[in-house]
Amino acid sequence: MANPTFDLGEMRVPKRTWKFSLPTWLVLICIVTFSVLIFAGSAIYKNAPPIPATVVSPQQEIILTQANIEAGQVAYLGRGGQHIGSIWGHGSYLAPDWTADVLHRWGLATAGLLYNGNSDFSEADLQALSAVDRATLQAQVQQEFKTNRYESETGALTLTAAQTQGLTKVFDSYKTLLSQGSKIHSIPSGWFTDDTQIRNVTAFFSWTAWAASADRPNAPFSYTANFPHDDLIGNQAPAQFLIWSIVSVIVLIAAIGIFLFVYITQEDSEEVIAVAHRPLIRIATPSQKVTTLFFGVAMTLFLVQMLMGMVTAHYAVEGDGFYGVPLQQYLPYAASRTWHLQLAVFWIATCWLAAGLYFAPRFGKHEPKLQAWGNGGLLVALTVVVVGSLIGSWASVQGIIGGDNSFWFGHQGYEYVELGRLWQLLLIGGMVFWLWLMYRALKPALKAEGDKTGLNHFFLYSAITIPLFYASGLMYNNHTHLSIAEYWRWWVVHLWVEGFFEVFATVAIAYLCSELGFLKRSSALRATYMTTILYLGSGVIGTLHHLYFAGTPVFITSMGSVASALEVVPLTLIGFEVVKSMKLSQEAQGFYRVPLKFFIATAFWNLIGAGVFGFLINPPIVLYYSQGLNTTPIHAHSALFGVYGSLAIALMLFALREITPDRAWDEKNFNLSFWWINVGLGMMMVLGLIPNGFYQLVQSVNHGTWYARSAEVIGSAWMQWTVWLRIPGDIVFSVGALILVFCVIKAIVAIFQQPTQAQPLETIAAETPVVSH
Repeated sequence: MANPTFDLGEMRVPKRTWKFSLPTWLVLICIVTFSVLIFAGSAIYKNAPPIPATVVSPQQEIILTQANIEAGQVAYLGRGGQHIGSIWGHGSYLAPDWTADVLHRWGLATAGLLYNGNSDFSEADLQALSAVDRATLQAQVQQEFKTNRYESETGALTLTAAQTQGLTKVFDSYKTLLSQGSKIHSIPSGWFTDDTQIRNVTAFFSWTAWAASADRPNAPFSYTANFPHDDLIGNQAPAQFLIWSIVSVIVLIAAIGIFLFVYITQEDSEEVIAVAHRPLIRIATPSQKVTTLFFGVAMTLFLVQMLMGMVTAHYAVEGDGFYGVPLQQYLPYAASRTWHLQLAVFWIATCWLAAGLYFAPRFGKHEPKLQAWGNGGLLVALTVVVVGSLIGSWASVQGIIGGDNSFWFGHQGYEYVELGRLWQLLLIGGMVFWLWLMYRALKPALKAEGDKTGLNHFFLYSAITIPLFYASGLMYNNHTHLSIAEYWRWWVVHLWVEGFFEVFATVAIAYLCSELGFLKRSSALRATYMTTILYLGSGVIGTLHHLYFAGTPVFITSMGSVASALEVVPLTLIGFEVVKSMKLSQEAQGFYRVPLKFFIATAFWNLIGAGVFGFLINPPIVLYYSQGLNTTPIHAHSALFGVYGSLAIALMLFALREITPDRAWDEKNFNLSFWWINVGLGMMMVLGLIPNGFYQLVQSVNHGTWYARSAEVIGSAWMQWTVWLRIPGDIVFSVGALILVFCVIKAIVAIFQQPTQAQPLETIAAETPVVSH
């Protein structure tokens, strides 16, 4: 999950280097990369694992039907889906990976039937066999599972006699597990109570297990490229995974080398301008005052999100409660984790949307009539969406809302796109309204600019992509084939959450730097185009690195691994640009010191969280063993908060700093919050998530994905202690967050005590009395 970057400096690319203009290059890059991504999507549609019309025994007795499998998918997604266990490695990490668990249980039962006619056959029984007997038995099991007996003409999947009886054993085991739950996995008792639902959900899990084991036609590996790893079934990493991993590393090293050569050998154009005088306080317009309330709401959501993170983490050591309180009854793990992720997206997006509303009249130098009322209405609407989606997702997890009603009003079942479809549509409508509010404030600057590829227009274009790419989440529903749904879901997560929102931030920051005099306007524009080109040139196709094992054709692996490796190059760029940005005058740095610190933190975590830890799980051979393990949260926490959270805070503080009186700007405590937050996040990584994830990775390599997610590993002393060791980092982080929220609220109150200016003004002397017009 590598990320785009913002740019505080001039790229120093000579104009003669490019035969075409930078806007032309950007258009060409978009055409090429999105054509590749759409082509890959069409291949996924054509080659997705088939859902059999019927699953039959050798005697042609119907065991399962397509209707059972699809109903099971709907039921599973409606009760929290990817937030309670995972499918093909996508989802949460405390409950089992249902594909891996069903597949291994099914394999063991089949092995017992082949060995002595008894399906009650355990892993201990398998290991007790002599090496020769075990190898012989495993070869027999692999023949049972690797042979693809699906007939595309009839839509029938025929199981062997041993597979049929083994699957019956799995259904019996899951009837108990899904109804009675599992404390160690935080699966609540009564998760499913209806026997038909239990059977359908197990049928859905069993279909994913079959797709993960049966060889794809004309290929020596399964529909999921032999994921999950399981030696009993014969699921081992395809050889080409190693080849493409090596290629991706070579491409990465070569790209960084070329970039460094080009970057360092360019002449210093001296286009970074030293600011001679201290920037001055601005008078807020009515709409800008209202915009500060967005920041207050965002900080409230941030605190709740942080609390949900603590509750969710604690479930890993006390599976059904919170320090003795039976919280599972009222706020199950699936609900707390849903809220934790939903709120992260909500508060970060709120800060970014608010930044757009603040900067639009500033850049456009125009405050439209009733703009403040429009901003206020949008804030109310977004609040309704947030509260409604949180209540709906909780009600779905609790089983209060079921079936298609759950999809529309409750929980879609997919990570980062959890909110019900109704709330999703309302949120898209809100973003379209936000775009209109920005356009009307920016309109005079657009007319004055003339050049359709100038900075004002680029700012508008980047804003358009935000509702546009979020709307890609409408391309699937709870009945859509899993492989196809995952393809479109990652359009939202990778291209919207990780991509175009930050392209928008890139433009806003470059524009702001030019407005403040840090950069020449031409330099800011060129730097923005270059940063966007570098991201889109790799990041769009890099979306495919999330889809290695989602039932996709294996060529997805080659394209995704190489393109995603190149995403590290923009992350290298940001390190150079931040160092160069320190050329700013000491006086300017003093005034904007706190926002700049969070910008630098964004660059740091971009390189570490998105670059290092992102690339850690990018090479196919590594991800084959680490998919669905706690190695992913290492990347997720350091990238989602470290990069996006820090950037959201930086944008918020940049806006607040400009209109907050000096007496209310608590520089000392803002600095304290910065260090406590970042040190706390680092402690969380080093003491908890890294040792936790790598221990699980070793178990996955040695024994298989099923074992790394088993109760033996999840409940081991090492895993338990590494969860407890997160507490010091959580406490330090929380103290920093509380200080930050206090300082932000203090600034917002002071801003509302200041007079209001009807139209944007140039800066005025700090603390100079002003008269409201």
